[in-house]
Amino acid sequence: MQVQNNIASINAARNQGIETGKLKKSLEKLSSGFRIVRAGDDAAGLAISEGMRSRINSLNQAMRNIDDGIGLTNVGDGALTEVHSMLQRLKTLALKSANGTYDQSNRETLNMEKDHILEEIDRIGSTTKFGEISLFSRADANTNTDPPLWQPPELDDTIPLQIGGSAQAGEVLDVERYYIGSRELQLDQTDFSDVEKGHKSVGYIENAIEAVSKVRASFGAAYMHLDHTHNNLSVTSENMQAAESQIRDTNMAEEITKYTSSNIVLQSSNMMLTNANNLPQTILELLK
Repeated sequence: MQVQNNIASINAARNQGIETGKLKKSLEKLSSGFRIVRAGDDAAGLAISEGMRSRINSLNQAMRNIDDGIGLTNVGDGALTEVHSMLQRLKTLALKSANGTYDQSNRETLNMEKDHILEEIDRIGSTTKFGEISLFSRADANTNTDPPLWQPPELDDTIPLQIGGSAQAGEVLDVERYYIGSRELQLDQTDFSDVEKGHKSVGYIENAIEAVSKVRASFGAAYMHLDHTHNNLSVTSENMQAAESQIRDTNMAEEITKYTSSNIVLQSSNMMLTNANNLPQTILELLK
């Protein structure tokens, strides 16, 4: 029995410190919800988790970009739906003018309605925008240099959409931009003033209907591409979030068990420390 060194008390104090540290870590993890609170908890796991978080954020932004792209295609298709409707009406007028039963006064009325329709088509072509992006016109272009609608668009006549989570090839979708207007559709060649011109006008209008149909098909294909890509990215993001959670987040049931265990051991250590500190008192009893 020694007086100078109370080994039992020292051991109890050391164990108490260890359990107090464990208890603090458990409290941090339970209160934050993270298994990795600092790099020292799991350096490799933290590096993997941060890399996955970066990828998840990129995927989520790509999905927002795709949502914008889907909105763009919907705006374009909605405008072209109206153009199609007007072209159908224009074809009806052309067929009327190709009929010899209409006099000059009737033809002037047909031409008047035609002109109003062409003005509306031009208005749609020049004002249809997604945000500030013109879909069917180019503000800085000379009207005499706009390419015809049925010609393949030039490289700078596309709207690039970032649909992936990185800068890799294939993660940008170029939505082709076409120029819509009475001149581009060759509708400025239509004339209902006599039967022969009416017949020719029917051909111009049918070509315009076909051209607009091709543009709508292009928007439809872009929409389907975007929709499928969005669904794929959504599943990938969900799976990656689940994997990242397994690495970084706290397993609450497991951590509560550890916390309870450390708490019990700490209370026992406190009791044993008290008892160990009382051992020297027995020496005083012997001296009495």
